[in-house]
Amino acid sequence: MRTHRYAGFDGAEAVADAILHEGYLLYPYRRSSTKNRVRWQFGVLVPPAWGEAHGLVDSGVAGSAESPWQQTECLLEAPDSAVVRIRLRFLHLQRKVAERRTAGGAYQPVDRIEVGGRAELSFDEAVPRTFDVEAPVGELRRGRRLDVRVPGGEDVEPLVDGRGTPVGRVVRRRRPLAASVTVSTAPAEAPFPLLRLRIRVANTDRTTPPESPRDEALRCCLLAAHTLATVSRGRFVSLLDPPEWAAHAVRGCRNVHTYPVLAGEPGSADVLLSSPIILYDHPRIAPESPGDLHDATEIDEILSLRTLTLSEAEKREARATDPRAAAIVDRVDAMPPEVLERLHGAIRSLAPVRGGGDAGTEPERPWWEPGADAGIAPETDTVLVAGTPVARGSRVRLRPRRRGTDAHDMFLDGRTARVEQVLLDVDGSRFLAVTVDDDPGADLHQWYGRLRHFRPEEVEPLTGGPATP
Repeated sequence: MRTHRYAGFDGAEAVADAILHEGYLLYPYRRSSTKNRVRWQFGVLVPPAWGEAHGLVDSGVAGSAESPWQQTECLLEAPDSAVVRIRLRFLHLQRKVAERRTAGGAYQPVDRIEVGGRAELSFDEAVPRTFDVEAPVGELRRGRRLDVRVPGGEDVEPLVDGRGTPVGRVVRRRRPLAASVTVSTAPAEAPFPLLRLRIRVANTDRTTPPESPRDEALRCCLLAAHTLATVSRGRFVSLLDPPEWAAHAVRGCRNVHTYPVLAGEPGSADVLLSSPIILYDHPRIAPESPGDLHDATEIDEILSLRTLTLSEAEKREARATDPRAAAIVDRVDAMPPEVLERLHGAIRSLAPVRGGGDAGTEPERPWWEPGADAGIAPETDTVLVAGTPVARGSRVRLRPRRRGTDAHDMFLDGRTARVEQVLLDVDGSRFLAVTVDDDPGADLHQWYGRLRHFRPEEVEPLTGGPATP
């Protein structure tokens, strides 16, 4: 393992750590919870033969799809002498087994063991792994490959009673991993010097039988795989908000099972984070958040309050499930009232309301960090879009703005949708809440009330009037 401390990564690794453990363990953080019986949902790179046998060969952007490889393509302005540094980060599955000592001195695997008030459950954990590769930009035209090898291992933790007599042990076992990171550059089509940087990460394991069940194959997978990149004396170009001269080159970038955004401090462009979870440029952790909860969207206040309501027996099971679960329960139990109150809500990016109503004159859509309360106010009847009244049931074509919009919305450009609500925001702005046509989860989204929101200038009315509800 080759790792170094690069100052450029410091500001981005807090967000990267949250990605690394996203979905690691979900509330209520107990092994018995149904949600925690199928784990490792993001950035899973599977052994190639196993992936082929299970039909995992698609090439979409979605990071929740399992695949033998992932690919990042981004744009870079830098001279040949500039140095690019790539950091691969992932989790290595570790099987934790509780074993009880028998009368004959042997050890027998058990589901649960308790010693002196401490309980341990057999459960899967994961160990963070990090590998670095670097090269001058000029050398990357020929490509640079790093072969990643992680040895297997076994750690044994004895369990003794109050008299010091061995009564059991906890055994943690890991299988070897094999992967590769290939980094290369090529000229991008643009009016100014511009390079396309490609980072391809692949699982190269050949030991996993194709017929293995998923639980066994996961032991040779890279979990939550993502990459960080820095460049000296150069800068990356945002794929979400590029300059006009680079827009054509952006469309030529092919990102598979991961997507790159600018990281680090706002205004900087020398750090990139490519994640299986699509983010905004310059993502950050809300300063109110007291620690990672591993749950999607990290609604800190609700999750903390729910954790406080767990019974003592449930908390005991959570602590026995995993050290990270124990840390969450302990932290929430010890949280002072003023810290919990701070989680109640925060508003980011307040902007003055500017009149006119034309595209480009509205304030940027605010974004909301974990721990913040964001609400859209009452429903209204209709809104006029390009001279056409749009109401509940109307059908529209989505045309999200290129600037100041949600990162996910860019993938819906040109799709058609049905308007479910016309909403009035607190500043008098109107939004359309829609369900996207041909979305297999549309019925579920409607039932939950999880709709996609667009400004009127981000849609085109379709002829034919309201759609049939």
